[in-house]
Amino acid sequence: MALPFSRFAEYFIAVAKTGSLRKAADQLYISVSAVHRQIALAEEELGVALFERLPNGLKLTLAGELLYADLRNWQKEFQMTQKRLNEIQGLQRGSIDFGMISALSEGFVTQVIQSIHQDYPWINFNIRVLDSESVAEMVINAELDFGLILNPKHQHQLQISSFIEVPLGFVIPKCHPLANKEKIYFSDTIECNHISPAAPLIIHDHVTALYKKHDFNPPHKIECNDIRMMISLLRQNLGIGIMSYLDAYPFIETDEFEFRAIHENGLHPITLALCVAPKRQLSRIAQIMMNQIVEEMEALKLRMI
Repeated sequence: MALPFSRFAEYFIAVAKTGSLRKAADQLYISVSAVHRQIALAEEELGVALFERLPNGLKLTLAGELLYADLRNWQKEFQMTQKRLNEIQGLQRGSIDFGMISALSEGFVTQVIQSIHQDYPWINFNIRVLDSESVAEMVINAELDFGLILNPKHQHQLQISSFIEVPLGFVIPKCHPLANKEKIYFSDTIECNHISPAAPLIIHDHVTALYKKHDFNPPHKIECNDIRMMISLLRQNLGIGIMSYLDAYPFIETDEFEFRAIHENGLHPITLALCVAPKRQLSRIAQIMMNQIVEEMEALKLRMI
């Protein structure tokens, strides 16, 4: 780690290691003149030559060797200082406590966890997979740092850090006859087995309202209150599902299923929200993870478009 408060230290060490102004400049992605200027200014200020100019390159003088050794020691000491600073910010110890809905058990949240674990392997995770109401209550009561929930209802008790709107649609196995249709209507699905969300899943009310609006009651139906079970039924080609894009997107992106959004007047999308308690003081590592989640939510929004 180069000392952030000394540009000269970074340049000097690079020249000492490579024995060349050109190689040091290439390594640092800067001009040769910039490296030369820093070395010349230091030699003028210190009143000693730091390098011997030889035909085949630069060699440290005795003064240069002493300075090089001191700079390397300072680097090691600064690394210890940086470690202590990280501990103060919660980047070297501690845990992240967060909650989410089961629909996120596969997908971008696990990718964020993997990224955080890779960069900060000493951080522990405390994950609660619950329904949106339960996660919201735990966030409000400061039992969790943050939560990922659907259609937040406690706006006055929760701070929405970020949100995206997720459409509902038909989720169809690739081998299903409807998988090749660009647009699907309820009339197209009369002979299909419908795999429908049951209560207490939030999308249950949306799907029930859709059936009612179209005066449609599928003659062949499997109702299930667990998204993962619905995915398993779809994998067995036991019908078509009606769910949100969020529920099936990991499998849509791996080309296992097709998704056809339902565009209806009065049909509101599902809102996925990243929530915290107002005025809650979060650790630095929790903030870092939230920022990565926001980036992934924005990426998901672009993919849905």
